[in-house]
Amino acid sequence: MFTGIIEEVGTVKTVQRSGSSSFIEIEAKKVLEGTQLGDSIAVNGVCLTVTQLSGSHFRADVMNETLSRSSLGQLRSGSKVDLERAMAANGRFGGHIVSGHIDGTGTISEIKADGIAVWYTVSASPDILRYIVEKGSVAIDGISLTVAKVTDASFSVSVIPHTAAQTVLGAKKAGDIVNLENDIIGKYVEKLMKPAETPRSGGITMEFLAKNGF
Repeated sequence: MFTGIIEEVGTVKTVQRSGSSSFIEIEAKKVLEGTQLGDSIAVNGVCLTVTQLSGSHFRADVMNETLSRSSLGQLRSGSKVDLERAMAANGRFGGHIVSGHIDGTGTISEIKADGIAVWYTVSASPDILRYIVEKGSVAIDGISLTVAKVTDASFSVSVIPHTAAQTVLGAKKAGDIVNLENDIIGKYVEKLMKPAETPRSGGITMEFLAKNGF
């Protein structure tokens, strides 16, 4: 589990992609402190397991499915990535609940300055946008952000200078692909609102709720 508060921007050292064994090696410093084999690190919002470790970099195996369904497949040697270690039990919850299991990708369609802040507009599919609500939370490349505006085709966030400077978002440009993870609470609520036994009327009734313990 993560919080969406980026600890460090790392640098991709190697990306090896083949039919049987794909992995990524990333140079880092802060996220390696106290990290052990088997620990989880979110890379641009994607939860990966550390399989090799040294004083200056870590290696994680990556499924081809993950490479093809996220922006990790576009990474090359020298690419910058957002990094966050899994949340410690005694840590501060500075962002929101982030699982590291992205729901899909979006495309930055517009970047616009607004005083000291910068607005990023991200185009996304209806499957992503259905869970995005104004003033709710979304993780973009692992960064916990507050949604400022939602339309039928996109959503927008307003980013403060600190966030832009401390993450890869500050180097993004229009047309770039980003990883997106919706607020997990919305997905659980939707699941719970679709009970295994559907009332005959086609909707949830008081009788149905009482029968199921509500």
